[in-house]
Amino acid sequence: MASREFRGVINVDIRDSVPDWAPFEPPKAPVGAPNVVYIVLDDVGFSALSCYGGPIETPNIDRIAADGVRYTQWHTTALCSPTRSCLLTGRNHTRNSMACITEAAVGFPNASGTIPPENGMLPEILGELGWNTYMVGKWHLCPTVEMNLASTRRNWPSGRGFERWYGFLGAETNQWYPDLVYDNHPVDQPRSPEEGYHLTGDLTDKALEFIKDAKTVAPDKPFFLYYAPGAAHAPHHVPKEWAGQPDRHPRNPQGARGSAVPAAGRHQAVGLAGRRRKTAVRPDGRGVRGVPGARRPPHRAAA
Repeated sequence: MASREFRGVINVDIRDSVPDWAPFEPPKAPVGAPNVVYIVLDDVGFSALSCYGGPIETPNIDRIAADGVRYTQWHTTALCSPTRSCLLTGRNHTRNSMACITEAAVGFPNASGTIPPENGMLPEILGELGWNTYMVGKWHLCPTVEMNLASTRRNWPSGRGFERWYGFLGAETNQWYPDLVYDNHPVDQPRSPEEGYHLTGDLTDKALEFIKDAKTVAPDKPFFLYYAPGAAHAPHHVPKEWAGQPDRHPRNPQGARGSAVPAAGRHQAVGLAGRRRKTAVRPDGRGVRGVPGARRPPHRAAA
């Protein structure tokens, strides 16, 4: 962000000088600016969610969808690192030099595993506009050779606009004994699995801690939270209270193997699939319908 011009008066005698604090003050978000929360779930197809007619009950996500918009057309990169780079920059993955996951990076402009600094990330932009910026969970936007304590932090979350972060740098980690990094240093998990530890709960607690710490001091200051748990990605370490749950429920009595056909019918019924698919569905159920041969709206990046 460009610095503001000093509009005070500087004379030899300070008594004849006039200060101007405006160029030195931190940025302030507009009054009433909203909080922004990104939730990124690896390897979860949109058709799995109940708000999209899927077989898995997701009541909390359903409440958010009921008060917002459900998109039906995406440009998806179908991989961890490329998807994250698109969501955080608004640019195509190859423009971000993320043609593949960072572990498969090669020395070419479209696939170096390093997002160019000129491709501003959302936390960088919002931070300069007065938001607090937090990240918890999976990063996977850092070259493998930079995932160590001797490396530069240029591609760590703290180097790309996040003021505070807690999670892991790579593609996956053990959900019971994770490789945790807190800001710029590794830390041990706060308790053992025998004491009830699971990474998802830990990440959620830390996100709430970050928010509370700032809201206690500046309750009206907005925040941007990037919440990316590793739970749906391998390794599939399921908490005890969820392990062994039957693969059947009222919406899907045949279990997962028999879910494809009924789900397809539900998608068409709510306007999310078929020839008369809507490009987006609003809370009132109305939306713009797709017309064969018509120009499609801009793509939306999605995991």
